[in-house]
Amino acid sequence: MPSFDPLIFTRLHTYSKGVFQNQEINSRGALPLLYEGDGSGTKYNTAHGFSFSTGDHQVEDVPSKYFHSLETLFLDTTPPFPSYEHMMQELADIESQYSELIKPQIQSHEEAVEHETSGPKMSTNEIIRLGGERFIQSYSTSTNNILIMNHPYGSSFSGLSDEEVKDVQLIVNLLLSAEKVTQQQFERSIKLLDWCDTLSCSSGNPVQRVVHYFSKALREKINKETGRVSTCGSGKEHVENLAGRLMRPNPASVFIYDKLPLFQAGLFSGVQALVDGVSGSKNVHVIDLTLKQGVQCTILMQALVSQPHCPVEHLKITAVGTDFKQETEQTGEWLKSFAESINLSFSFNLVIVEDMLDFDKDLLELDPDEAVGVYSSYGLSSMIAQQDRLESLMKVIKSVDPRVMVMHEVAANLNSPNFVNRFIEGLFYFGALFDSLENYLGREDYSRSFTESMYFGKGIMNIVASEGAERVVRHVNINVWRMFFARFGMKEVEPSMSSLFQANLVVEKFLCESSCTFERDGDSLVICWKGIPVQSVSVWKF
Repeated sequence: MPSFDPLIFTRLHTYSKGVFQNQEINSRGALPLLYEGDGSGTKYNTAHGFSFSTGDHQVEDVPSKYFHSLETLFLDTTPPFPSYEHMMQELADIESQYSELIKPQIQSHEEAVEHETSGPKMSTNEIIRLGGERFIQSYSTSTNNILIMNHPYGSSFSGLSDEEVKDVQLIVNLLLSAEKVTQQQFERSIKLLDWCDTLSCSSGNPVQRVVHYFSKALREKINKETGRVSTCGSGKEHVENLAGRLMRPNPASVFIYDKLPLFQAGLFSGVQALVDGVSGSKNVHVIDLTLKQGVQCTILMQALVSQPHCPVEHLKITAVGTDFKQETEQTGEWLKSFAESINLSFSFNLVIVEDMLDFDKDLLELDPDEAVGVYSSYGLSSMIAQQDRLESLMKVIKSVDPRVMVMHEVAANLNSPNFVNRFIEGLFYFGALFDSLENYLGREDYSRSFTESMYFGKGIMNIVASEGAERVVRHVNINVWRMFFARFGMKEVEPSMSSLFQANLVVEKFLCESSCTFERDGDSLVICWKGIPVQSVSVWKF
């Protein structure tokens, strides 16, 4: 596969930019107020990847016979914040992917400050960690009032800038507010959120932006728990709209892929794994579970036609879904035009079923001479709340017996039934996303504001403020998928060197080797931003 062609994103962005330009803008020229917006916690280990814990026991030690359903797999036994009212130091026992929030770093604080003073400003991840440490240290003396610090860590942290001091304060008081919510001390929580809102905004630095959206989400949670009128909408209709918005073809996805190395690295690595899986075949059939704008398909087409040996004679793509027929058909027409422009024989099929339980192998128009591959980008996690649908889909995929299945998913555990776990892990995950946008887009950039408000903000709102059927954003990490897929006889395959090479090419292109890094979790590739796992790319065979 050759190095990626950035013109792909230019063409796709041009194809869909009208959707951006037609967004309603208020009188001040800013985006209109949009609605901003239960997996186990994990601990991340850079040497060995992820492991699950419940209390003192590793999930890996539990016999697989106990994992009969996703509900069981995603069980979380961590106690909530109130359990630590008198001994907040034990917050470290939260089995969260980022329990390191309150643990000392490898280097001392003095060393870290000395490094940051002479080097670049602190990352969002580092600010969150410092805020977490200060939160623990200050809990016993700050049960009733807003914590206002002249300096968060005294003389040993005199190297922090004024902005960094304020950002640490923001994180501390956001955590205090969340803790008050778990204790149902809602008025105290609101006072803390009022303070947070004075120093955060949707157009500030990454810490201020992420606090802005988490503050909105906590307010919505308070409204729901106290029976107050929701300011952001709720109920079945809203949940359906949110779920649809996350899966609908949209120009924002093209924008994200175009601007951020995080997503391009996962995209190109995953497509290369798909190409490797069907290599040597003249007729290729790709079943795409999340076609959306079709970015991955254009890259796949270019890769297939450029193979030096055994070039593909015909490519068929079948898009599978339950909605957005018109939008998906438009994407299909675009893909046909793109294939024609590179002289690739191509056909496009669309399988839209009213209910995923109605999806059947016979709808795929399979040909015995085809090499079949399956591609899913954030598609399977959207079905976690519908266990019967997800299992039915996997049974159909197994019956197809594809040569390869490539899954591109979020590498964070945002599905814990424990509010504390979701909150802390979500804070790190979205903090990394906001931080990455800061590197490549101006703070007033329209597309950045749109993405943060329409997608990141709504995801935060749903993860923090919703429970039960209303919570549709349910990402889990690769360890959970690994156990679930084992039920269908799926085996994880190590990605090829060419797949890893494609990810490295992206990082080199963006000159972000120190920020965008890779880890291995088993045979899966985990893509991190400044140490925070953001995405995973995994390859599977039956």
